[in-house]
Amino acid sequence: MAKLQNSLLNMFLSLTLICVIVGSILGGVYAITKDPIAAAEAAKQTNAIKAVAPEFDTLGEEIHATTPNGKEAVLFPLLKDGQQVGCAVQVIEMGFGGEVKIMFGFDNDFNIVGYNVLSHQETPGLGSKMPEWFSKGGKGDVIGKNPTKNRIEVTKDGGEVDAITAATISSRCFCKALNAAYALAATKK
Repeated sequence: MAKLQNSLLNMFLSLTLICVIVGSILGGVYAITKDPIAAAEAAKQTNAIKAVAPEFDTLGEEIHATTPNGKEAVLFPLLKDGQQVGCAVQVIEMGFGGEVKIMFGFDNDFNIVGYNVLSHQETPGLGSKMPEWFSKGGKGDVIGKNPTKNRIEVTKDGGEVDAITAATISSRCFCKALNAAYALAATKK
């Protein structure tokens, strides 16, 4: 068998063939995994809504909006027996370490039913305490508060929410996200 000569044309053809084969494999893997990944994301979102919201049996048509910081927010009306019982709002705010994505739940009177920190890049041991700090019984408990009646800001800024010790920026981020979620819920009711 004759040995192929090392030429620019042979190298180009070999690399092209390799790229076509690898690209086809990647495209096939994407096509196979696209639907299961989308289903997993939808289930994760539904579970996050159920964790923060009043009891409901149907999700209404989601509403996309932009918050004052220019990030996308999504409002999910919550229905039970055809009547709206509250809403869940997903917002993104900038924290100390980057974007923080939080899902908040409100009842029809805009009382805070719950929240779920979906993702964050806050400092471990400080800002990363958000999932527990502001929950029922936590030091910065916001559950049951109502942004129309309570000032949802950290106490350093004259508000009613105790900031996470040594993580004031993360705490301000949480309060800004909560106020943005409330503002969206109030305008879409």
